[in-house]
Amino acid sequence: MLKILTSTLVSTTLLAAVPALAQESDADKDWSNIVVGTEGAYPPFNFLDASGELQGFDVDIARALCNEMGVECSFVTQEWDGMIPALQNGNFDLIVASMSITPEREEQIDFTNKYYNTPPAVAVLKDSDITDATEEALSGKTIGAQVSTTHARAAEEYFPDAEVRQYPSAEEYKLDIESGRVDAVLDDVVVLDQWLKSEAGACCKLLGTLPAEEQIYGEGIGIGLRKDNEKLQGMVNEAIAAIREDGTYEEIQSKYFDFDVYGE
Repeated sequence: MLKILTSTLVSTTLLAAVPALAQESDADKDWSNIVVGTEGAYPPFNFLDASGELQGFDVDIARALCNEMGVECSFVTQEWDGMIPALQNGNFDLIVASMSITPEREEQIDFTNKYYNTPPAVAVLKDSDITDATEEALSGKTIGAQVSTTHARAAEEYFPDAEVRQYPSAEEYKLDIESGRVDAVLDDVVVLDQWLKSEAGACCKLLGTLPAEEQIYGEGIGIGLRKDNEKLQGMVNEAIAAIREDGTYEEIQSKYFDFDVYGE
């Protein structure tokens, strides 16, 4: 049985947001205890289940990495728009929240190697007169996306003649397209596909995927950490490689997807 199923090292208690407790520099820490920040509102990657427990691909990957590193981990939920400031403030040590590695973010924080990479997509109401995900077809339309995400930037770049409305969470743009307050929504294809297959997404259909332009989406999805934290960065990169090698990554992936999300 793989390590993700047998470990007793990892604590996965959901915590409220916590203040920075230690003044010790990151370089001096032994990293035997790590606090992971995630959003908890971005299924299937990170979300709260009916009992209020964190679940999702991001969460399982974080648990597996902590297990591989032999450290104890706890989790903190954080609204997306404040994720980077909270990391910088010391509220947690790692961002494992489907965050794209982009040049703009790399000016503020560092990243590990990627742990997945999937393309963006557009969804519309089933009875929409929009027939494809092109600039022409979405000209003059209203597109919903989550605030401060690469998807919001992509909506503005790919569809300059559309109005882009930004929402605090994915759940809120889903409500607005269902009620007809926006014409389309743009997000990760996996997020949209799972939603559309659920009862909540019965209103809508997938219009098509979009190219993940590197100048917008960067090199893929990585784990964020504070600047100049080479020790922890190295530990996590080694753990990513290890779970890819020993089959743990594939086991986790198969719980949520029927295709390879790691990408090329």
